[in-house]
Amino acid sequence: MGESGHADRTERMCRKATEIGYRAFDTAMGYGNEEAVGRAIEASGIPRQEIFVTTKFGKNHHHRVGEAVDESLKALGTDYIDLYLMHWPMARYNGRTVQPDEYPTIIDAWKDMEAAFFAGKVRAIGVSNFDKTKIQRIIDECRVVPAVNQIELHPCLPQKELLGFCRSKGIQVTAYSSLGQPGGKIIDGSSVLGGGGYDAFSQDETVNAIAAKHGATMAQVLLSWAVQQGVNVIPKTENEERMRSNLSPITFDAEDVGALDAFHKRPGMHRSLLSYHSIEDVIGVFGWSYEQLGWSMVKGGIVPQ
Repeated sequence: MGESGHADRTERMCRKATEIGYRAFDTAMGYGNEEAVGRAIEASGIPRQEIFVTTKFGKNHHHRVGEAVDESLKALGTDYIDLYLMHWPMARYNGRTVQPDEYPTIIDAWKDMEAAFFAGKVRAIGVSNFDKTKIQRIIDECRVVPAVNQIELHPCLPQKELLGFCRSKGIQVTAYSSLGQPGGKIIDGSSVLGGGGYDAFSQDETVNAIAAKHGATMAQVLLSWAVQQGVNVIPKTENEERMRSNLSPITFDAEDVGALDAFHKRPGMHRSLLSYHSIEDVIGVFGWSYEQLGWSMVKGGIVPQ
């Protein structure tokens, strides 16, 4: 499908979501769909102040955040952005991925985000894929504490330590890929490199038993597990029935919570489910090692147990 086809699908999806009752949309420069999201919001006829828009700038814009803000405002067709995130801590500058202490650092980028915040172009600023050390550095060296940290979080990767740290700093955690992510490939004949997340949950007896117990879908179980911990979720679906069911969280009892909390303790299951992990050259993500990212992982996104 061409670029225009994807844009049309995005616009239809967002317009349908507003009709059903959704009022928050998460996008990014890197997704290439800010214009489609903006058109859907405008077409909805819903007052702008009733819509919450999150977008993010990518690795190529860490040294020109102000420009990135203006580009996103134009693409979205809005006068302000509700939440603006640094998508990744690593930056690309002069054609290469720079090291953590090379310009532009996260502090360089964050101070430019603060400028957009104080100018009123963005209502709140935050980060994505950040560990607690990098967040603490921002708190120590800058004026504005991140409002949000958007991270991969699901029963295979519960992120309990990071979640607790963010809570202690008044930072809201948003979970992405709450349902896992299909795809991925096999390494060494056994370990899954990213991907395969949806199947890891959809075929699981425990998850399906909890869903049957509550007359719910698998997605409702996974989303509700995060919501019950005070975590925001941002599920994506084009299916109207799933859009509606995703708006209806369920309440777990202690047995349900215990089973889902223990999911990651199964052999080989404490891991990332995404496909951006690298096992060649630098073992990590997008040119930074797991150590540089502050992630406790080994080859293929597996978390040591």
